[in-house]
Amino acid sequence: MRTIIKVIVCVAAIFIMPSLTTSGTGLSQGNDDTPQEVNGPLEVTVILERVYVDGEVSEEIIKETILSMEDFWAQYEDWSLVHQDEEQVVFQQRIDDISPLLKSNGYFGITEDGILSIFNGKPNESNKVIQSFFQIDVEKLESYQHDLLKHGIKIGSKDEYINVIETYKTYTSSP
Repeated sequence: MRTIIKVIVCVAAIFIMPSLTTSGTGLSQGNDDTPQEVNGPLEVTVILERVYVDGEVSEEIIKETILSMEDFWAQYEDWSLVHQDEEQVVFQQRIDDISPLLKSNGYFGITEDGILSIFNGKPNESNKVIQSFFQIDVEKLESYQHDLLKHGIKIGSKDEYINVIETYKTYTSSP
């Protein structure tokens, strides 16, 4: 299995990522479009994008010294290649969870206009909306549900995030 992965990584390095130039200027093809050998380490900026269920995107920037293309590609085998050029490579990974921001300080609430939203902090303490969803018909809500939204519903997990959206989706305003 490891041999198959190495072969795939080598093939990917040849066909997906352009070869390295002998002058050490970055990731590019030779003048005659033939692969060039690596004569020394290559420095690139690697950007790792993590996309969470709630739509939040975090970005990590790393300066990477590539000594072996095979090792480089193997290191990021769980990531999807988004972009590459001579100076940087961008990888992306979808995370099946809510973002750390929501876990630490996210609250569902309702805006003055009746829109189900996520706030950075409790809705009555902070009006900073992170994400908006849909209009809720406040008249359809039971009083305790309206009070919950006015005071904020803490988001601690992906399941809670999905549950609140599904619960309040039934109270959307009809156009």
